[in-house]
Amino acid sequence: MTLLYIGIALLTLLFLGVPVAFSLAGLGAALLLLRDLPLAMVAQNLHGALDNFVLLSVPLFLLMSNLLLKGGVGKDLFEAVQKWVGHWPGGLGISALLSCGIFSAISGSSVATAATVATVAIPEMTKRGYGRGFTLGLLAAGGTLGILIPPSIPLIVYGVITEESIGKLFLAGVGPGILLIVLFGIYTVYYAWRTKLYGQEQKAGSSEKWAATLRALPTILLAILIIGGIYAGAFTPTEASAVGAFASFILTAFVLRSLSLRQFFDAVSQTLKTTIVLFLIVIGAKIFGKAITLYQVPAMLSQVVDTHISSVDGFLILVTAVLLIIGLFLESLSMLLIMVPVLFPTVLDLGIDPIWFGIYFVILIELALITPPVGMNLFVIQAIAGTPLSVVARGVTPFIFIMLGSVVLVYIFPDIVNWVPNRY
Repeated sequence: MTLLYIGIALLTLLFLGVPVAFSLAGLGAALLLLRDLPLAMVAQNLHGALDNFVLLSVPLFLLMSNLLLKGGVGKDLFEAVQKWVGHWPGGLGISALLSCGIFSAISGSSVATAATVATVAIPEMTKRGYGRGFTLGLLAAGGTLGILIPPSIPLIVYGVITEESIGKLFLAGVGPGILLIVLFGIYTVYYAWRTKLYGQEQKAGSSEKWAATLRALPTILLAILIIGGIYAGAFTPTEASAVGAFASFILTAFVLRSLSLRQFFDAVSQTLKTTIVLFLIVIGAKIFGKAITLYQVPAMLSQVVDTHISSVDGFLILVTAVLLIIGLFLESLSMLLIMVPVLFPTVLDLGIDPIWFGIYFVILIELALITPPVGMNLFVIQAIAGTPLSVVARGVTPFIFIMLGSVVLVYIFPDIVNWVPNRY
């Protein structure tokens, strides 16, 4: 019953509108008090939660994505991709998808990916006859690639919590990221065929293609620098975040000359605000995690699973159902910080590959970014398009089912996740 009471208490706090960080920290402190444990443990966890070198990469990746967003690199990137594939059926949609994929390989942020590409793609796609709902849904879903394709902030946090290799987690995210781009692309081509969006774009000449590519080359090279540097072992993910942040500043301020002093301070300010929110949640989750460990909640959950669920399949179905439900009310990082400490001991007990489970988990929390009522990407796209939220929500519905299909494929074919990290 302890497990049930703790769950009800946490949900009550969240539904009352108490911020996630304070819900977790407050409930954790209350649980310690009920056991007559010293509150000095709370102070210890305040420091211990952030005393990790790897977490330094979070604000640096956020700074990098904000600098690129303020510097407007999305325009050149989108135009370059469009010159190569824009004449295909659904070419503009595929251009937006590929732009999301490339920007994801730089930023590590879903919101920044969605905002950067949407600012450029929405006017172009609607002008050429793409339905508004489809356009907004595609860009909201494409933005979710930002937390799957490395570098990914949720994968960094997952690696910190579980003490798994962040480099391997990054490698494992490559296959599923490509899978989602392909599945979204297939649906985009089908949409173009169904709505007869054929032959609207003239095929660009070689000179146009290479001129556009040259303008976008610094951004593409930045993605290659970060991802290639990590995979080649030239630097760690944390070092990559520092290199990426510095390179993004040089790129936008001096190479492209698209970043003003005011925009630079706006980027730093936004990074500071987001970092504070994220780290407060990390601290709250650490206190809550300490409390539930002392209450033996993970052991209780393992016992419940052993008693009522006799297979890995049953456990994964349960996890999927729970994450889909709480994803309607919580944002992705909060889900990760609340659920992973509780679930991870059972994952190990059942012999599930923790790297594979991390990717499976992140794909599921991606769905929280595009499911109402609190899907962050929905609000970002709504704000950029100036459209009612209901239009974005309807447009994103097919992509929700496509992402659920990718979860099934990752389960049936685990090598989608494991093949790349196993090659290194």
